[in-house]
Order: sequence, then structure tokens, then C-alpha cells
Amino acid sequence: MFINRLYSNSILIKLLNNHSRNLFNVINNYKNPTFQLINHPSINVIPNRTYASATKKSITVTLLKPPKKTEPVELTQGKFKTYTPRTPGLRWLKRPVNDHLWKGKPIRKLTVPKKKNSGRNHHGCITVRHQGGGHKRRIRVIDFYRWDPSPHEVIRIEYDPNRSAHLALLRNTINETYSYIIAPYNLQPGTIVRSFRRSSNVQTSQDSEITKVIPIEKGNCMPLKLIPVGTTISCIGLKPDGPAILCRSAGVSAQLVRTGEKGYAQVKLKSGEVRLIHVDCCAKIGTISNLDHQHGTLRKAGRSRWLGVAMNAVDHPHGGGRGKSKGNRHPVSPWGVLAKGGKTRKKPNKWVIKPRPRR
Repeated sequence: MFINRLYSNSILIKLLNNHSRNLFNVINNYKNPTFQLINHPSINVIPNRTYASATKKSITVTLLKPPKKTEPVELTQGKFKTYTPRTPGLRWLKRPVNDHLWKGKPIRKLTVPKKKNSGRNHHGCITVRHQGGGHKRRIRVIDFYRWDPSPHEVIRIEYDPNRSAHLALLRNTINETYSYIIAPYNLQPGTIVRSFRRSSNVQTSQDSEITKVIPIEKGNCMPLKLIPVGTTISCIGLKPDGPAILCRSAGVSAQLVRTGEKGYAQVKLKSGEVRLIHVDCCAKIGTISNLDHQHGTLRKAGRSRWLGVAMNAVDHPHGGGRGKSKGNRHPVSPWGVLAKGGKTRKKPNKWVIKPRPRR
């Protein structure tokens, strides 16, 4: 027993001596101005993270093995798939037919993991209610800037679980890099799309310096000053060097009402609002894909129905009471903001020429 205690004590003393010696070396090295923490074996330094949404460069990757390419397929618009009601949840299920989508997995290098926080902030407090659960997803890194002027070939059309629109996988025909963009409607595999965002890419004819040769085809990206009036556009930016912000959902598009070489262009949005946007901001030709997304139905009524008053008076302005009564009060949010038709904007938006029609 006594020998075992002496042996264990000697081991502890050796460990303490080694630990104190390592600490002394770290302190001496820290005093040295040429010391770098990342080279020290006993310290792990986490590098700074770079997010895809924070950069202004086009997101492209190089693959060792080229991805599989799909064949052009005629789209079946207006057709939906129904199911035999084997369960109550399948009785009213209706989904659009999207046989042209890629059946496999996305490009792994063009995805990042989506971390779920269940609506909580860094303090652990719930800031967004009714969040939690759901299927495991990966975020597709999409090129909303389109800086690369090289011709790109459409490889295939893919499904994106994080948005209602479909994605198009592009291959750069020069350096063999791949990227994702939001696919316009009826964009077939094998189509060549280009970006004319940089002014040096615009081809000028030999006869006149005013005439500019630019193909106005679906999927091409160009500034508003180069797009003819009346063209259907989508994925519209709000800054000359910024990403696409407006018109990115399924089946959404806008119409260019007025443009010029300088100043601001007028764009009519899907809601009927006419908005001023700088002519150097870029947009994509065509309507966003998946037009039948809005006509699909949910599986069961429990997903969309509001089953009575389920909150107390301290939780919501409409909570409490007997039955489904809300106290003869106009519909409001949990924080008292008018929810149906009430005006909440304190200052008018100077970029809106004509507001959307209201009820």
C-alpha cells in the first residue's frame, strides 16, 4: 500500500513539473514578439470563418469528377400529382409534377451545413417563435453576384429545400468551375448563359459606337440600362455592386417600365408597385422557375388551420376569454401591431413611385 502511494505521488509530481514547464515556455514565448500562437503545439487556434453571403465574389468550385448531366425535358405546367388516400394525411395532398429535376444529391462543395437554433439568440432567449424541429438540410451556396463574364453551360436543374424556386448547376466552359444560380422558367440543360455585368464585356458594332450587341435570353444577367423596356426580369439587385435581392421566389417576375444610360430605372413588381432602381443594378432575364408552386396543397388540415384561441391573455392581445372571442379588437400581432390592413409605415419610401394597390 505504501509503495503504491509513493509510486502514484511520484507520477503526480512528474506531471505537475511537466505542466509547469510547458506553462513557463508558453509565457516566455509570448513575451517574444516573433511568437505565433498557431505554430505552438499545445494551443489550438480557431481560424476566422468566412461566410458565402459576406463576400462579393462569385462562388465557384472545381471538381475532380464532372457531375452527371441531364437531358432536356418538356415541362409539364399545370399538372399535379395526387395520391391514393391510404392515410388521412394523403387524402388532399397535391404536388406539382417536376420530373425534370435531378434525382441525386447536390454538389457537396457547393453546400454548407445549416445549424438550427430553434429561434433562440446567443443568450438562449427565444426571439422567433414557433421554430424547431424539421428535416436536416444543407444550404446551397448560390451565386447572386454573377461577376464571371465567361459563358456557362447549364448542366442540370436541381431541387432546393431552402427555397421555393429551383436551382441550375452551371459549368464554366473555360476554366471548368461549377456554380449554382436560381433557375428561370423553362431553362433547359445544355443552354449557354452569360453575365454582362462588367461594362467591358459589352460588344460594340464596327459601324456605330451606340449600337450594343447583347443577347436578351433567359438566364443572362446584365445591368438595367442594357435591358429593353418591357422585358420580364427577375433576381434584381438594389445596389450597383450588390447581390440579387428582389424577385427570387417561385413564379415571381417584374417588368422594366423605364430605363436609360444614367439615373434610375422604373421597375413594376409583381405586387403592382412601381419602384426606382439604379440603372447600374443588375437583373436576370426571365421568370423564376416552379410556377405551379402556389397551387400545391398541404397534406392535412392541421398544418394550416387555426384551432381557436390557444393563448392566455398575458401571452397575446387576443388571448383569453370564453370560446374564440378576441374582445372586439382589430387583428393585431403579439406586440400590438395591426395585422390586417393597418398602416404601420411611419415614413414614406422615397424609392416607391406608385404603391401597390390595397384593398
